[in-house]
Amino acid sequence: QVHFVETGGGLVEPGGSLRLSCAASGSIFSIYIMGWYRQGPGKQRELVADMTSGGHTYSADSVKGRFTISRDNAKNTVFLQMNSLKPEDTAVYYCNTVPAKFAWGQGTQVTVSS
Repeated sequence: QVHFVETGGGLVEPGGSLRLSCAASGSIFSIYIMGWYRQGPGKQRELVADMTSGGHTYSADSVKGRFTISRDNAKNTVFLQMNSLKPEDTAVYYCNTVPAKFAWGQGTQVTVSS
């Protein structure tokens, strides 16, 4: 079993930046594609970015050019650098494998508002 702890969310003005971190337990972290998901108010959870252990990345069209995913396999940690934030980025952000294989963590709330 793998457990996730997401941190780094907060309240930010439009155009601002945040860096999210996800610490994963388990020694098999490095073999999985790791992703960041989000669930906005009244919306379904969606994948926003993922990264293979070899460094290949995917970003959803809605965040392309603004969000960057990275990972440190030695530390079982995945990051999401979010720049040029928009109100529509407001959501609870989660990490998990892609596809999601393990229980969801508590997530971290990101609120973009002036």
